Amino acid sequence: MRVVVTRPENSARRTAERLQNLGHQPVLLPLTKAVHHPEVAEAALAGPHSALAVTSAEAVRVLSLPGDHLPLFLGQTLYAVGETTAKAAEDAGFRDIRRGPGTGAELAKIIASDASSFDAPLLYLAGRPRSPKFEDGLHATGVPFVTAEIYEMAPIAYDEVFIRATLLDPPVDAVLLYSRENARLFCDFAAPHLKELASVQFLCLSANVAEIIPREFHRNIKIASHPDEDGVFALL
Repeated sequence: MRVVVTRPENSARRTAERLQNLGHQPVLLPLTKAVHHPEVAEAALAGPHSALAVTSAEAVRVLSLPGDHLPLFLGQTLYAVGETTAKAAEDAGFRDIRRGPGTGAELAKIIASDASSFDAPLLYLAGRPRSPKFEDGLHATGVPFVTAEIYEMAPIAYDEVFIRATLLDPPVDAVLLYSRENARLFCDFAAPHLKELASVQFLCLSANVAEIIPREFHRNIKIASHPDEDGVFALL
């Protein structure tokens, strides 16, 4: 299968290698690139907080940028949304990592069960754009928290000729979609060609991601049984 990989370049290379090992042909189409704001992270970490929360490995990459502030916080409790993010935190040197099952809503429930021991707000180290479900879950359960936007995912511009050649020469068979924003961007780029991509499979990390897919392609959607890359690859 020709499979479109929409992840940012640093993650896309690993995904492409996995696809090749399975006999598929990866088609690299990174839709966003990370813009880091380490100064925002440093200022937020200097404020009062009881624990840290991250819902993306990209946030951990910001924390891992050269500087002398991170070692001061490696012993703090860090709540990670899923296994990939937890592994990135572990590689960065964090020692007290509490893993969620892969969604922001579920991570919020785990934190809520611990919140009675907090003596200061939770510090959520976030990106932009992002799903509101984690913060909504914290609000719903009364967990005190502050959010620091320490990176943003900036869209990458492609011209129409490049998009057409990438998606239709020859036509791709599937696209891997790991976030709502990437689903939105892909559908925007693909919109002029959707009639020629009538059979493309939309392999989505979660139902939250799948909500973005145009209604006429709902029959082509597959949703991972668990919200991680292994779950998405199981759909191939």
